[in-house]
Amino acid sequence: MTQTPAPVHWKLVLDCADPHAQADFWAAALHYEVEDNSALVERLLELGALPGEATVEFHGRPAFRDLIAVRHPEDPFDADSGTGLGRRLLFQRVPEAKTVKNRLHLDLHPGEERRAGEVERLAGLGASVLREVKEPSGAWVLMADPEGNEFCVH
Repeated sequence: MTQTPAPVHWKLVLDCADPHAQADFWAAALHYEVEDNSALVERLLELGALPGEATVEFHGRPAFRDLIAVRHPEDPFDADSGTGLGRRLLFQRVPEAKTVKNRLHLDLHPGEERRAGEVERLAGLGASVLREVKEPSGAWVLMADPEGNEFCVH
């Protein structure tokens, strides 16, 4: 008898210039939590496995300089490392700037009755409205996060 393979764990990784600012924006946008990897960072520093220049202080705690994630607040996480085990977005620093349209983007679904208020809230967090779309298939607002990554609010 063949067993069904277990689902593959995944996370969405976004390249960016400032991972910590992006994590703050998306945590607020999605009502997610920024992962606290400080215990892991401290342990790696103590072991000499991580150079000090690979860390920064973020919200009063040591953090990896070039990557940080946000996770759904109800999903499990590894208490030793602070790493989420469910729905996550990981932001990693890259040297090059965004130059073309995203091939992958997030769609946020607050509902038609809450769309305008959500667009206003997201703009207050630093997003910008690129355009409002009305098509036979539906209506949504195309927005960009503070680094220009497109996303839609349906």
